[in-house]
Amino acid sequence: MKIPVTMAVRTLRDAGIDFVPHLYRYEPGGGAAAGAAALGVDLHNVVKTLIMETETGDPMIVLMHGDREVSTKNLARLIRCRRVQPCDPDAADRHTGYLVGGTSPFGTRRVMPVYAPATLLEAPLVYLNGGKRGFLIELSPASIVSELNVTLGDITAE
Repeated sequence: MKIPVTMAVRTLRDAGIDFVPHLYRYEPGGGAAAGAAALGVDLHNVVKTLIMETETGDPMIVLMHGDREVSTKNLARLIRCRRVQPCDPDAADRHTGYLVGGTSPFGTRRVMPVYAPATLLEAPLVYLNGGKRGFLIELSPASIVSELNVTLGDITAE
């Protein structure tokens, strides 16, 4: 299988992080559920990469289980700001260098803080976007947290 050589792949290789590539047919609007179905894996272990911003426009990366949603109130409380909201797709593309639907937390154009729920570390392996639509990478959540200096907290909506 010839895998795409995205900035995410380059970043992982440069850091010496082991990962397994998985290509699948991209479905517009399919999100994490489409990736989980295509690979036959639990949606909980497919991690969404979301680009959000504070009320002052400061961007951040939020990683979230495919079957869960982000509590923007809890996230704002964690980072001590008034409000957090998703970036519009054009702004997300500018911040990351990736197209929405193919956003990886690795190899982004701009270095941003990364946040995730502490439950991310409960799975031995997770799947997240490899920097291209229809391309997931399988790797350990511990390597994600370590390489991206992820701040873990209670940010999952109930």
